[in-house]
Amino acid sequence: MAARRALKAVLVDLNGTLHIEDSAVPGAQEALKRLRSAPVTIRFVTNTTKECKRELLERLTKLGFDIAENEIFTSLTAARNLLEEKQVRPLLLVDDKALPDFTGIATDDPNAVVVGLAPEHFHYEMMNRAFRLLLDGAPLIAIHKARYFKKKDGLALGPGPFVTGLEYATDTKATVVGKPEKTFFLEALRGTDCTPEDTVMIGDDCRDDVGGAQKAGMRGILVRTGKYRPADEDKINPAPYLTCANFPEAVEHILERLL
Repeated sequence: MAARRALKAVLVDLNGTLHIEDSAVPGAQEALKRLRSAPVTIRFVTNTTKECKRELLERLTKLGFDIAENEIFTSLTAARNLLEEKQVRPLLLVDDKALPDFTGIATDDPNAVVVGLAPEHFHYEMMNRAFRLLLDGAPLIAIHKARYFKKKDGLALGPGPFVTGLEYATDTKATVVGKPEKTFFLEALRGTDCTPEDTVMIGDDCRDDVGGAQKAGMRGILVRTGKYRPADEDKINPAPYLTCANFPEAVEHILERLL
């Protein structure tokens, strides 16, 4: 195996890794400050579709995290980029709080379907509308296909089961823009002068965070917070580069072993 280059970039997942809804992971703020003292570029990468980037940043700031808006790369951004590239008019199955990230995108007479996490839209009438558009040839764009995510009161269904249901019913395949897609991780590094080989990803999702990052050529550190469940590290091949109790422990490993 070729020797790894010196670490130059760290990608950090948000919900489940730094925080769970409105509660920070204990010690995460201080750990981020320590990581910022290292000579590495930090980017925050998230599949969240529950809120726009501005509201997400406000949430993180209230929790005591020192993060700039240009350091956050979201799957909503990736979805918007694809819509602009394809020049289509989407039926947006996303949370209303995420809509500001699609300002300026035409949605009248839709000819595409975009699915994010949108519990209030996942009812028969709306799903059937999406189904009929897909039957007429509209492309299906999944912001991501996470099976589930972590809420304060337990695990909750993600958009993946609903995307898969539409795929099954229409005999089509969705274009996925968020994690674990390789293009998502490469886009997150754009403008950083860093490559996957000198990057590590920290997250609580074994498949979307760690598995996706490692397939893109990065190292992946799985944390046992958020949506993590026992034996998650056995669900991907290759296994995670490292499994840690939490984000602070992952940061300590980086500072002590990877620089």
